[in-house]
Amino acid sequence: MALKNSITANEGTQKAPFSLQIQSKGYQNLINTTLRDKKTANRFIASIVSAVSANPALQECDAGTILSAGLLGEGLNLSPSPQLGQYYIVPFNDNKNKRKVAQFQLGYKGYIQLAIRSGQYKKLTVMPIKQGELIHFNPLEEEIEVQLIENEIEREKAPTIGYYAMFRYINGFEKAMYWSKEKMMSHADKYSPAFSIEEKTIKTGGRQLKKVSFEEYESGNYDEKDSWLYSSFWYKDFDGMACKTMLRQLISKWGIMSIEMEKAVTSDMAVINENGEAEYAEEASELVETAAVEEAVLESKEPEDDFTAIMGG
Repeated sequence: MALKNSITANEGTQKAPFSLQIQSKGYQNLINTTLRDKKTANRFIASIVSAVSANPALQECDAGTILSAGLLGEGLNLSPSPQLGQYYIVPFNDNKNKRKVAQFQLGYKGYIQLAIRSGQYKKLTVMPIKQGELIHFNPLEEEIEVQLIENEIEREKAPTIGYYAMFRYINGFEKAMYWSKEKMMSHADKYSPAFSIEEKTIKTGGRQLKKVSFEEYESGNYDEKDSWLYSSFWYKDFDGMACKTMLRQLISKWGIMSIEMEKAVTSDMAVINENGEAEYAEEASELVETAAVEEAVLESKEPEDDFTAIMGG
């Protein structure tokens, strides 16, 4: 969805609440010309204002980037509600331009929704594999043998050792993949500037701060006053990000990609400019998601439906 209407910098001020900025003439014209009708526009405004209000760090972001990310999500017919986990509007430090911007981030449930709409998938599954569950995985035949822990509470407490994802089309074609947790950690370390497997020293605000290794973080061995250093979802919800990565790898390489899915994948983890184009942040930037959003996401999950979605049989 291209946003052809330009968003001028003098519309509203960064000091004003987003709920007031979005009422400006320029933003209202953009919303009304992009969306279908007044009822849709009012619902969209209410949902975006609610999402921004729940996240103090997001309130500091450029209002135009928040709106562009929201309109992209609306164009994909996805909800910004953290409880639904379809997509997130994430605060990001744009170090290059010395400002805070909002980034569009697709959730794993968003991938599932877009796959369902294509009408091509009979079955789609993604889930973490716990310690003691994996018996065998044959990558050549893509066959997995597991013995799942029956007690849900015990399963939740068990350490994750890997991740499994598969799909089956209505015509019978299917594809599956399994990644160990070590492989997923290496992937996150390579592609996420906010995540690090090993101990790392970073410079911010003229200070040098030590970031503990991921193993130490998982053990709780880090200074609470530096908890903001670990605000990336890769720290707060590693399994959720891992499941999203599995779906992205599986569907983008072998799945049927609808126009909506292609747009979502190319825009994921990007800042959407006023022309509707995806711009990717500099590597030196750090994610600044806040606990309010993360806790809402984590608390909304139900153990029996955490990371598995099955359509049909």
